[in-house]
Amino acid sequence: MNRMSRTRRARSAEAIARVLTGIAALAVVAVALFVLGYIVYNGIAAIDLTFLTDVPRDRGREGGILPVIVGTLWVTIATAALTLPVGVLAGIYLSEYAPRNLATRAIRLAITNMAGVPSIVYGLFGLAAFVLLAGFGRSIIASALTLTCMTLPVVITATEEALRQIPQDLRQASLALGATRLRTIYKVVLPAAAPGIITGSILGLARAAGETAPILFTGAVFQMRRLPEDLSSQFMSLPYHIYAQVTSVPGWNRTLVWGTALVLVAGVSVVSVIAALWRSAQRRRVKW
Repeated sequence: MNRMSRTRRARSAEAIARVLTGIAALAVVAVALFVLGYIVYNGIAAIDLTFLTDVPRDRGREGGILPVIVGTLWVTIATAALTLPVGVLAGIYLSEYAPRNLATRAIRLAITNMAGVPSIVYGLFGLAAFVLLAGFGRSIIASALTLTCMTLPVVITATEEALRQIPQDLRQASLALGATRLRTIYKVVLPAAAPGIITGSILGLARAAGETAPILFTGAVFQMRRLPEDLSSQFMSLPYHIYAQVTSVPGWNRTLVWGTALVLVAGVSVVSVIAALWRSAQRRRVKW
């Protein structure tokens, strides 16, 4: 009798837990869909060819956002070029080579602390280190270096976790066949971990593309009719353009601002969805 009672209580607790977790998941999805729907509802009226290919006029109250889009692409691509090699190599070292000692634990603690630093602090650091000390001035390269410092912890952690998910049997089998450790990592471990590494990296870069504070002090400008020419140029950016319009432009055009937000959200969402689909396809191909 006691066993049956315990079984019923366990089943009841499991049912309650399933309902509660299901409600929580639905609440998250509902909030995300509401935010996305609200942005689309308010911004879709602004989306046309002129809006995407024209320059801002009347302090952004009229015209389009072509320099804003191009500037965002410039700084995001530069950030990716700086972040991915360093972040992936550091993740490989921590997962495959680093000894388990106090120094390694200190490195991981430093990476965790870097991930928790507010973005406005990175902006101040970028101003001091890259704009003033390094002499880059307010430019794409200064902003990209600042965003790299902010994104590196995400890429390193994603790489390390993806590599840790690969079974040790694969490594041991490769080594048993005579492959070197480097060849094992390059030919066996990295291809299997690539979906997780790339997905985590893209999510980190997507966050960087949507940041305002780090570029506020290091290179973003309020108004620029021409496109950036090189890494030493200043630039306009989608998140900073939204911030500047709402806070600094009297009578700002609500439709155009929401349209800019829609372009930013759509760009980040499309890249994230493509990364998720690619990861799913690659994981179906990898078997162990």
